[in-house]
Amino acid sequence: MSFARRVAHPPLSRNTNGNTNNNGTAGGSRAPSRPTSRSNLQLAFINAGVNTSGQAGGGSNSESSSIDDAFNRAIAPASPSKERTRMLGIRSDGVGGTHFKQKGDEESNIQVVVRVRGMAPGEAPPLQPILSTSGPHCSSINVAMETQQSASSVNVAANSVQSSLVGDGGNVRERSYPFDHVFGPEADQGMVYQSVVGPVLNEVMNGYNCTVFAYGQTGTGKTHTMEGDLTSQLGTYSPEAGIIPRTLYRLFHTLELSKDEYSVHATFVELYNEELRDLLSDEAPQPLGGGKDSSGLRMYEDKGKGVNIQGLEDIPMRDAEHGLRLLRKGSQKRHIAATRCNESSSRSHCVFTLTIHIKETTSKGEDVLRTGKLNLVDLAGSENIGRSGAENKRAREAGMINQSLLTLGRVINALVEKSSHIPYRESKLTRLLQESLGGRTKTCIIATVSSERSNMEETLSTLDYALRAKSIRNRPEVNQRMTRAALIKEYVHEIERLKGDLLASREKKWNISIA
Repeated sequence: MSFARRVAHPPLSRNTNGNTNNNGTAGGSRAPSRPTSRSNLQLAFINAGVNTSGQAGGGSNSESSSIDDAFNRAIAPASPSKERTRMLGIRSDGVGGTHFKQKGDEESNIQVVVRVRGMAPGEAPPLQPILSTSGPHCSSINVAMETQQSASSVNVAANSVQSSLVGDGGNVRERSYPFDHVFGPEADQGMVYQSVVGPVLNEVMNGYNCTVFAYGQTGTGKTHTMEGDLTSQLGTYSPEAGIIPRTLYRLFHTLELSKDEYSVHATFVELYNEELRDLLSDEAPQPLGGGKDSSGLRMYEDKGKGVNIQGLEDIPMRDAEHGLRLLRKGSQKRHIAATRCNESSSRSHCVFTLTIHIKETTSKGEDVLRTGKLNLVDLAGSENIGRSGAENKRAREAGMINQSLLTLGRVINALVEKSSHIPYRESKLTRLLQESLGGRTKTCIIATVSSERSNMEETLSTLDYALRAKSIRNRPEVNQRMTRAALIKEYVHEIERLKGDLLASREKKWNISIA
């Protein structure tokens, strides 16, 4: 999943002594108030100067002028500034999305984690819990089932991945599901982060694109797991903070200690009723339902570079606290409503993306950029409309959510069965997750489930899908380290593409006005 964005970049942050403040965050320059037409990658490389042959040089005035002229020619016809910044959406996923194969890069299974919903403060424990685990952190989960509901063995996935039914000598059988990690209801937020997402963040900083997404029935704790408490306490995250806040603080702390130059950018997009919406945009929300142009965002597939979203705000972050404020800002705009199943039910899917650029020097003394990207996805929950009491608008929302999740299930089944056709294009959700499911990304799925017997059907469905997803094989590839010459080549190509798009747009408007 790749995003072509409107960009607003400050200078690349530089660490001089590796010190951090008490909360472990890094400082940096204040972001400009208006989007600019330059990526901070240029500040690191282009301002250093290159000659036309691609060799590092002293940065002659003629070379800098020619680059400036190229950018000015590309954006000069655009008016007003809103159109200009929207059209100039320089990609930053691996700086153009190019990849190369390294020794050790090979196919690997998607990591699948299960988390059992814990009890909220003041909430009574379930009378007949159906789920059991051997402690707060283990590798399997058991589902207590009545005898008439069970069989001696159930094969729920391909490639010999199975669940099994274990007898206890009574009228109840237990179906056992093995996973990479299983967290019981007593597991806290920190345990989930340290065991699952901490290692993923290390891979991102090594130059990989990674995705973590939460999947499950409505009301089972997906948003709590991904976001949790978004307040800050004593200069750091809350004890109930979820994966995203903890990732922000851990990321900036690690970058500050590394003494490398770096930059971190964030996007936050919502998929509501199959329409995309930018949650970080300062523009007034447009009414949804008007087709692909109603939100100003356009999804398209760039050959060899994956799916892009053009027109999406790309915000440079100064430190973890700034990132947390952006997360709160976007979360407040998200579509949420109360149902019988969940007082704060998410009515949309959301993707919070961090793109990290780190400058490093090769053994030959050449400066290159290492780029990694982390997609943190909070999916809306599957919903039984009859039980949730959804009507009218809420029923339509639930129908769209269930439809997109059904498509996700079909994609998982097709990948496991190695089908010749994978139905990615049947939903915008699966198009967004295309690289994360069977693509070049390292992926982790966190399946959230409930211990309530009344949720037995949904719980079994979630566990079955999660078990099947364990058989999906991705082909993770490290992003190419970009040199100055390669970076400029990418920008020249992007400029030409944007000029073509702008010309086509103007011709279309001209033809409409004549008609």
